Amino acid sequence: MTVHPEVAEALAAGRPVVALESTIISHGMPYPENEAMAREVEGIVRAGGAVPATIAVIDGECLVGLTEDQLHQLATVSGVYKATTRDLPWLLAAGATGATTVAATMKLASMAGIRVFATGGIGGVHRGATTSMDISADLTEMAVTPVAVVSAGVKSILDIRLTLEHLETLGVPVVVNGSDDFPSFFSRTSGLPAPRRLDGPAAIARMLHAAWDVLGLHSGVSVANPIPAEFEVPAEEIAGVIDDALADLDRDGITGQDVTPFLLQRVRERTGGRSLTANLALVRNNAATAAAIAVEYAKLAGHTE
Repeated sequence: MTVHPEVAEALAAGRPVVALESTIISHGMPYPENEAMAREVEGIVRAGGAVPATIAVIDGECLVGLTEDQLHQLATVSGVYKATTRDLPWLLAAGATGATTVAATMKLASMAGIRVFATGGIGGVHRGATTSMDISADLTEMAVTPVAVVSAGVKSILDIRLTLEHLETLGVPVVVNGSDDFPSFFSRTSGLPAPRRLDGPAAIARMLHAAWDVLGLHSGVSVANPIPAEFEVPAEEIAGVIDDALADLDRDGITGQDVTPFLLQRVRERTGGRSLTANLALVRNNAATAAAIAVEYAKLAGHTE
């Protein structure tokens, strides 16, 4: 594993660092929008007082923090694998290139010593999982890897109620930033209450400090950060769109890692691109919030020795 010098220096000095995933670059949108978005998100983290560390595997090497050339490569080359935790050993052995999902990003971030991670939305229990057994590795990684995942909630194409139940079973703390409602990615509410609520980065950082530095927990923390109101697609509107996309999924027989990209593309088409606008807005919002949390946590973590 290679840690970018800027990231390594920040970690050694106890300064705040925010991990960023790379699937949004290779599998989330086309070039050049993907590269522009990745650079913008890194800029948002910097503006918030933290160092960004975009994570990926390139040519069999785990990279925590990318150079400009590496980011460009990830945004433009074909054949980049979508990599969860179980794929990491194969990528290294094969000398292959993979864009990391939430689970794999968490794992590599934790190995490097990064505690805060910003993403769009987390994976979870897929609808129909009672027969398909399709449950994202994101959840099991959160149970064993001490990284705070700042997201806009569970992706609304999933079964959010069952996902929250599964996180409870795994012992993963779940908190919503500034709302009594649990968000659903494109929407500020899912119809489900927040398991717990805290208001603002300082309060959330105190929770992270309590979890890891006081109690010694080894799990991650799920921080649900609702999309800004002006960019949301209301839950009642997106529900019908998702139902139609799920019907297309069944008709076309899509399974495995292809499910989420297929559904998001269908939702994008059926909302006339509004879902993409919402997706970009929530990613920006999560990056800014994660940077603020990382700054506050660094202050607390510096007094734990």
